[in-house]
Amino acid sequence: MTVTDPLQVAEAVRNACVRAALEGYERAQIAGLCQQGAWECAVDAIRMIDLTTLLDQAPTKPASPPPGPSSA
Repeated sequence: MTVTDPLQVAEAVRNACVRAALEGYERAQIAGLCQQGAWECAVDAIRMIDLTTLLDQAPTKPASPPPGPSSA
């Protein structure tokens, strides 16, 4: 059994958002949009990220074994 590491998931989401924003902004600028329009395209690109696919690709780590009885 594997458990997804929350920090790695958060990092993957952040990286996907930054990548989407930069690509969306660049495409809008190439298309001739003003800065405000390009910013709106960048935000829309973030909104369109497929989170299901992103989570399916998230790194996993082995599950921690349950705590056993103390041997004192």
